[in-house]
Amino acid sequence: MKKIEIDTFLQFQFVSNPLFSPDGANAAFLVTVPDREQNTYHGDLYVYSLETKKLLRLTNGRDVKTYAWSSDTTILFAAAPSPGSSDFFEISICGGEACRAFSIPETVASIRRISKDRYLLMIPFDNYKSTRKASYEVIDELPFWSNGRGFTNARRNRAAIYDRALGKLTWAVDEWTDCTACSVWGDLLLYQAYRWKQGVLGAKPGVYLYNMATQETKIMIAPNTMRTDMIEMINETTAIVTALPPSDREFNEYCDFYRLELSDGTLSLLAPYDACVGSSAGTDSKYGSGQSHKAENGALYFLSTIGDFSHLYKLSMDGSISGPLTAGSACDSFDIQNGHIASCEFRGLSLAELFIDGEQVTHFNDWLEKEYSCSVPEAFSYTGTDGYEIHGWVMKPTDWKEGYTYPAILNIHGGPRSAFSDIYYHEMQVWANAGYFVFFCNPRGSDGRGADFGDVDGIYGTVDYDNLMEFTDEVLKRYPEIDENRVGVTGGSYGGFMTNWIVGHTDRFAAAASQRSIANWISYEHSSDIGHNFVLKDLGGNTRTVPELLWKQSPLQYAPACKTPILFIHSDQDYRCYMAEGLAMFSAVKRNGCPAKMCLFHGENHELSRSGKPENRIDRMAEILNWMDTYLK
Repeated sequence: MKKIEIDTFLQFQFVSNPLFSPDGANAAFLVTVPDREQNTYHGDLYVYSLETKKLLRLTNGRDVKTYAWSSDTTILFAAAPSPGSSDFFEISICGGEACRAFSIPETVASIRRISKDRYLLMIPFDNYKSTRKASYEVIDELPFWSNGRGFTNARRNRAAIYDRALGKLTWAVDEWTDCTACSVWGDLLLYQAYRWKQGVLGAKPGVYLYNMATQETKIMIAPNTMRTDMIEMINETTAIVTALPPSDREFNEYCDFYRLELSDGTLSLLAPYDACVGSSAGTDSKYGSGQSHKAENGALYFLSTIGDFSHLYKLSMDGSISGPLTAGSACDSFDIQNGHIASCEFRGLSLAELFIDGEQVTHFNDWLEKEYSCSVPEAFSYTGTDGYEIHGWVMKPTDWKEGYTYPAILNIHGGPRSAFSDIYYHEMQVWANAGYFVFFCNPRGSDGRGADFGDVDGIYGTVDYDNLMEFTDEVLKRYPEIDENRVGVTGGSYGGFMTNWIVGHTDRFAAAASQRSIANWISYEHSSDIGHNFVLKDLGGNTRTVPELLWKQSPLQYAPACKTPILFIHSDQDYRCYMAEGLAMFSAVKRNGCPAKMCLFHGENHELSRSGKPENRIDRMAEILNWMDTYLK
């Protein structure tokens, strides 16, 4: 079988965003492919017929970004938008070319069908458009930038209603309102939003009800009174929201399910819930998104990560929650209609494919397991000294032979409220095919194991660090073929923080690669797009209240002890973990005489390893593998 190489991912076809037609007879979805020559990604529409069980490709090279069904047999989609305008095309699943349907004099980020000829649009709106200049930025609010969006000062995501028959666009919110979630039922739009102007973004958005017929808005949950995450209307009188009342630990707890009465905003607990809504199973081998929750026939269907796996669940209005409705290890997005479920799922080491009622109906990536040598993650668990059970996996080198010794790499996930699973992870398969053992786990702070397990508020670098070191000890004990003198460590985001922390606390690793990392929580609070809220919620306070605690949890303090050869990977448009963090840590360890190198990727953001330009993804993986080879082989 062929070895998995760094550039093998160029052959991947990423399946995402399934949506049933209004009559439920067909399921549309997107397939996105990397293009190395143009250094980008191209998305096209496909349709699967539940009756004929046939697959049809609708578009070819039109770079579909967002789409919605316009009737039982036609689909509207927008190609890559021009600045300040969006052209929508309509195509029939019965055949024929796509025709221009209408244009919107705004850049439309997403479209959703409300009813015949009426659509909900999400539109990035620039309040300073008339005065903005390319030569400098004006900053008068916080946050002033956002990872993946660039400078966002005075920019808002606004909800609008487009009536195709009348050719009329109606704004549902004012120009300073930033919408984060929307749900529609008939003439009612329930939305979650922040409203602020030239100030500081609050930690808790409000929930509002907009009547499209009367254009009246009512406050359901006032801003900065209660934490809310998901919102979904069940009918014209009731919605379900995930929320938590104010408390000292509210940002470290998971939200419970509440029933919201739309007549007066009354909230009543429907079901307590100690998990997230949405999939947090990490991988670098998906592209695109889709629905994570939907109301259907008086119930709420939602994705959730329980343990190490993400599945679809059903919440009934009596408060009961079903068992998993999907199989495999991770369901990434779904739709449900007329009793049928369309889901994008990772099963085994296969990339995400489309499943209808549990049956795989697409096979875009079957070639991977058939033609290439994949290393199967071997699961095990152990109980740490803190009394918690830790779940982890080990991948053997694909050329593994008994009696030989091998180098190894410990990989640490981001978050920390994220989770590894046993699904396909391209860079780890590359390492295994290059002759490495690869091991990874879900330490304290990870998602899927409840709020107590996931709470490392104010104790970063303590119990989580102990878990990772004990896990490493356990792996070396179980796999004596690993040469303990040739073990490397890497991770990104929180995993980058932890890599920085590790090299300042132990010399046991022979090489390290710190990616999109954090070095100093005091500077992070004031440079990250989420810093002013994240640090306060996750680090036990902020610079104004507990600067000593933040510095105590900062890897930069311990950098003078680093002797481990370390590579830093960062992007100059990463506004989640700004490049100053990587530069600071690089400068600090370089002063030790420690071998250190930094690769700063231009034009990339926090998502470099997952959705960065194909050429940059290749270079990033090559730099990491070359670094590990230099010091571990």
